Amino acid sequence: MRVSANPSSTDQRLHIAIVAASLRILGGQAVQAQRLLDGWNGDPDVLAWLVPINPVPRGTLAHLVRVKYVRTAVTQLLYWPLLVRELRRADVVHVFSASYTSFLLSPLPAIIVGKLLGKRVIVHYHSGEAFDHLKRSPLARWTLKRVDRNIVPSAFLRDVFAGFDIPADVVPNTIDLQRFAYRVRDPLAPRLLSTRNLEPLYNVACTLRAFRRIQARYPAAMLTVVGHGSEAARLQACASDLGIRNVTFTGPVPPSEVHRYYGSADIYVQTPSIDNMPNSVIEAFASGLPVVTTRVGGVPDILTHGVHGLLADDNDDEAIAAHVIHLLEHPDEARQMAAAARDRCADGCWPRVREAWLAVYQSLARPIVPAYVHETAR
Repeated sequence: MRVSANPSSTDQRLHIAIVAASLRILGGQAVQAQRLLDGWNGDPDVLAWLVPINPVPRGTLAHLVRVKYVRTAVTQLLYWPLLVRELRRADVVHVFSASYTSFLLSPLPAIIVGKLLGKRVIVHYHSGEAFDHLKRSPLARWTLKRVDRNIVPSAFLRDVFAGFDIPADVVPNTIDLQRFAYRVRDPLAPRLLSTRNLEPLYNVACTLRAFRRIQARYPAAMLTVVGHGSEAARLQACASDLGIRNVTFTGPVPPSEVHRYYGSADIYVQTPSIDNMPNSVIEAFASGLPVVTTRVGGVPDILTHGVHGLLADDNDDEAIAAHVIHLLEHPDEARQMAAAARDRCADGCWPRVREAWLAVYQSLARPIVPAYVHETAR
């Protein structure tokens, strides 16, 4: 039975406020939040809605968001009242979280408001930078130890949390297996794809250097780089300096369209220096693409070398290139890995993820007294 902030409501579903970035911010957390919202749409047990960490200003404020630091102030001015209004009607507050400054600006306010309103609060932590963040931030450690549940998408992050005596449970990321349709690559062509945002931690420059080596062996090889970010101009200049051909930088691509790029490629390559449980690898698995990636963060938890794809050390473009060339020269082995990888996607199918999240929500759906009530009673 649901416990509602509105006692007159006849809706017996659990009311879940999902605090996360909207798709105006293209990134893994926004995509996962939207997939959860799509999954809960029309569900008989859960009514979920988005509380965006990036509310859209109107009127005069809309012009101010064009200024970098003013944008943060304007967003916070809108965000706190939005939290108060939207979290009041929730049974459980489901807060997506990254690290560093993002933790202070987005999850922390939602946790504070949720607790003051007497709500059960889940922190859904995704950052591959968790170890460094928790090591540096006593506030983050203190906060995460006091929320009702911490949920992470990988065993890697669960173990990082455990190292700081912070309990966490694993619920895998979800994947749309209808949109990311499996296709056998036969023949296997040198058409490569990268879909990581163009930020330093994803080290797309290593992918470009590896592609130069690949193109020396396969002159007709092609590389499509999907994504945007602060390093876009530098990476395009890097591609020019390397003298590589047939490289396409698409810029930002809506999540509703990105599956088309997986569908038209033959091998997926990524070379992050820091990562957790990347949606991109799961999307490649679902699409039938053999994967070559660096063994960082939680990637080895989802990809066993030689079984589901091939792993190389961080920033080792020579090994990345050698792995891609190996797949091209052994296409039967590549197809065997892709098939095994597709089986790994079962954990992320919506029915399984739904049951896991429903169990989490139901474990917390009981009333507590808001903090301000305790203060008033003293």
